Amino acid sequence: MKYESHRSLLLRIPEVAAELRLARSSIYELIQAGELPVVRIGRALRIPRAGLEDWVERQRHEQSKR
Repeated sequence: MKYESHRSLLLRIPEVAAELRLARSSIYELIQAGELPVVRIGRALRIPRAGLEDWVERQRHEQSKR
């Protein structure tokens, strides 16, 4: 597996919100709906970068169908 040291494998909720330019509450809603994968580390939630990128691609694909 290739790993780019400047890109984290797991992102915090505020980081995901900033990248997507969405509110943190929207990210939590996506997690609750099962749209975004989540990894629990103790009580902390992290979103795998690969899962986030997959979600973005699905959104792009769904929009191109319209």
